[in-house]
Amino acid sequence: MTKKLAGKVVFVTGASSGIGEATAVTLAEEGAYLAVLARRADGLEQVVKRIKDAGGEAVPIVADVTNEAQLRAAIRRAKETFGRIDILVNNAGVMLLHQIDGADTGEWRQMFEINVLAVMLACHEILPIMKEQGGGHIVNISSVAGRQVKAGYSGYNASKWALGAFSESLRQEVTKQHIRVTVIEPGMVATELRQHITDPEVRKAQQEAEHSITPLRGEDIAAAIVFAVTQPEHVSISEMLIRPTEQV
Repeated sequence: MTKKLAGKVVFVTGASSGIGEATAVTLAEEGAYLAVLARRADGLEQVVKRIKDAGGEAVPIVADVTNEAQLRAAIRRAKETFGRIDILVNNAGVMLLHQIDGADTGEWRQMFEINVLAVMLACHEILPIMKEQGGGHIVNISSVAGRQVKAGYSGYNASKWALGAFSESLRQEVTKQHIRVTVIEPGMVATELRQHITDPEVRKAQQEAEHSITPLRGEDIAAAIVFAVTQPEHVSISEMLIRPTEQV
């Protein structure tokens, strides 16, 4: 049986753990060649080993998405290695939650650099590649926070709403070039995301909320990505909101 993504080349950011790792492994299982990017070399090597042990092909690229030169060079390296890039998954992201009054404004800046600007730059670098090869698919990992505003989420909400706006503008610009754009909006997922929260009380509340329900797994989001990128060419899944069944 032919695998759904046989011969396709996929570039995944934030691929050393969580949704990014699950996405890389799952897409490789469907026959794709993977270029996986993250800052942590040890985590990337483990992901690549998982893929290769299962008979797949992957290359690790250690880079920081907030470093424009590194990010652009990483995409060019993936293109040079495999000859094309069919699918870009912008997964790298952070969630740093605070009340606005007293917030660490440096963390606002960090969220916009990773959650928004890095995505914009990756898209900017990859569009000429996809246009030259006659098409492609860009998948941007957002959040339910890109639709639903909550107190204490201001900076994170703002970054994910910005990502949604950018993605829709991008979709309208490139759809005639056969480049599809999909925004995936997960609810609560069991990942390392909450460990990055610096406010101990907020971090504890988030962990308790995660333990109060059965959260999504990275593999659940990976399955949604496979669904989106394997649709017929005339079908574009623009947005997917995915929540745990128990999440309000």
